[in-house]
Amino acid sequence: MTQDAAPDDAGQGTGGSSAEKDPSDWVTGDEPATGPQESYLSTLAREAGEEVPEDLTKAQASEMIDDLQGKTGRGQ
Repeated sequence: MTQDAAPDDAGQGTGGSSAEKDPSDWVTGDEPATGPQESYLSTLAREAGEEVPEDLTKAQASEMIDDLQGKTGRGQ
């Protein structure tokens, strides 16, 4: 038996659905942003001509990624 990714860390539901859990509902959303989040945010912010605030939480980073993906056309 395999284990599914924890939706509270990944922000995504299981079962192959594209539905995502709202970052504000994440159990770990108030923890510091992960290294991969910070790296991707840096790339997106550079492309969008924006700055990334320091000390973002996982939830804040996820929301900013969504916003910058829309501005840059990435992730669609």
